[in-house]
Formats: sequence, C-alpha cells, structure tokens
Amino acid sequence: MNEEANTTGWDAIDREMSRLYGDQEPKHYGTILPYSLGGQDPLDGISVYKSEEPAPHWHFVTYGFTELYDKESDNAEESGYGFELTFRLTRGEEEEEPPAWALNLLQNMGRYVFNSGNIFRSGDYLDANGPICLGADTLLTALAFAEDPELPAIDTPNGQVQFLQMVGITRDELEAMQTWNTLGVLSVCLDHMPHYITDLSRASHLDIPAISEAVQKGMQEEGSNTGFLYVDQLAWETGKKGWFSKTPSTLKLGAKQAGIIGKLLQGRILKGKSLTLIGPEIRVVFEAGEKPGCEAGEDEVRLTLDEVTAGDLSRKLLPKESVIELSALPGIAIQIVKTQIKDNEGNVVEVIG
Repeated sequence: MNEEANTTGWDAIDREMSRLYGDQEPKHYGTILPYSLGGQDPLDGISVYKSEEPAPHWHFVTYGFTELYDKESDNAEESGYGFELTFRLTRGEEEEEPPAWALNLLQNMGRYVFNSGNIFRSGDYLDANGPICLGADTLLTALAFAEDPELPAIDTPNGQVQFLQMVGITRDELEAMQTWNTLGVLSVCLDHMPHYITDLSRASHLDIPAISEAVQKGMQEEGSNTGFLYVDQLAWETGKKGWFSKTPSTLKLGAKQAGIIGKLLQGRILKGKSLTLIGPEIRVVFEAGEKPGCEAGEDEVRLTLDEVTAGDLSRKLLPKESVIELSALPGIAIQIVKTQIKDNEGNVVEVIG
C-alpha cells in the first residue's frame, strides 16, 4: 500500500483486531494485482490470527468488503457493503500456516458478492453444493453467517462495519435452518460448537438428540423464517385443452429441493405465511387461504393452499422422480425431476432423484 494513501478504514479493522489479540503479528495474505485492474482476487487482503480460546483455532478476517481507504459510496451509514467476513477454523498442535483452501473460500465469497451485488447478513445461509473444502472428506457442504462472537460492529470514518462469521454446516443442518431459522439452529448447537469454530471432521450436530429435539420444537412453535428460496430447477408449463385430450398445467421442481420445499410449506403455510420460489424465469408463490386455487401469469404463478392441501402436498414432495396431482387443485400437476450435482469442472458427481 502507498504510505500516503488514506487507510482509515483499514486502520479501524486493525485496531479492533489488536484489541482482541494485542501485539500478535497476524499472517497477512495481500493481493498483488487489484480486482479492478484484472486481478483474480477481489479482496485486498486476509489476516489470520492464532487463537487459543475456547480451543486452538485460526481466526481469519477479510479486508475489502468495506471502504478501506477513501469514502466512495453515497451511503454515509455503512462502509462499502457494510461488513467484513471472519472465519474460525480448528488448528492442529503442529500447524504453523493456515490452510490455503480457507483463504480461497473467502476470496470466492468476495467474487460472489462483487459479481452479483448480493450481500450477506447475520442469519443468512449458502449451499455450497459440495464440500466447503474441495476434495476433503467432510460433511460440511454449506455455510451459515452470524455475528462474530468477539467482534461487535464498529464505527469508522467511512461508516459502520459489521464482522460476519462464516460457519461450516452439514446438509441436514442447512435444512434445519431453512425450516426454522439460522440463528436458532446455531444457538442450540453452541455448546458443541463454541465460538462457532468450523471443524471439517465433525459429524452433524443433529445426531445429538437434544439438538434435534430443540430444532423440531422451534420449527413447530415458530415456523420457518425462510420466505424466499432460489430454485434453479423451476419451470411452469401451461396445460393444453383439446377435443380429444387435455394435459394439466405442470409445475416442475428439481428433486434436490423438493424435500426442503415440502418442509418449508409446513413451516410457512400452516403458520399463515407465504413461500416464494424464485427460478431463472418464473416465480411461484404459495400462499395460505381458505380455498385452494391457482392463478398463472406470464412470469408468476400463485398457488393458494388451505391447511389440508398444504399438508397433503408437503407429505408428497419427496426427493425422487414423480408426478403429484392434488384433488383440491384440478388441472394442476407437480412434476419432480432429477437433479444433477456437478463439480467446478462441470462433471456430474451426484444424481438426486
């Protein structure tokens, strides 16, 4: 960095980390060629600290989601995107260098935010569709986001900065967060995951009866906080009526998300809330009502479900190929199609359904 550059945003993060780690010199991984000039890494840098409490782990913090130098945006309240990411990862006794895959994962989060404009908030989750550490024998295939337990939000000359911690989670923990809520699931796991430290070798916390029971209770009492779900396999085909034959209008869903949609319907419709599925070309809105029905527009389909129909559909939405027809919605079919899970190179590594 140029010594004459204004580094007030960067310095504010440094001061907060010094409050936590004193004189410890972090391992810092900077970016040589800025993203704006064609570089591969969007973040200006990542610092990594050794932490011993509550268990030995690496503590990563990013520099680059916020305005590190001069104030450029018109939003005076927040600095840049308003957050920096942190990540806590178990550390072996003889480990002297943080693993490169974790640095790459944080840069990938930067690419996602910079390219899409979507930002993370506490309580969000992200399905990685595979191990968060590529090639590792781990059950952690998704990420949750929560406030870093040791780093409260800070005010800087460029606006407020929150520290959002990424937490590695399993597929069934992700589903539990979708059918209840992220922070609720994390909180009941806290005794077994202090400071939300990610451990690639751990089993699902839902294997612990007390946690599984707490999640079920939370879902039943509170319902689901997931009102919107992106579904990459989502399509609507309008039925045809003729003299000699007719075909129903068909909602097509991928098998991978059919099961979770079924669970979400229980946690939304049965609590009087709506659920919106967002696909590449169509939106499908399930809403609670006394009389089942369907309204199909050019780019949105609205399905009204009463409690009986919602319960019936919820039980039938399973992750396998099938065609579902409901007596309460004549002329409507729901088709579950296979989902292909692919790796970064486009190779099919799993087929669901």
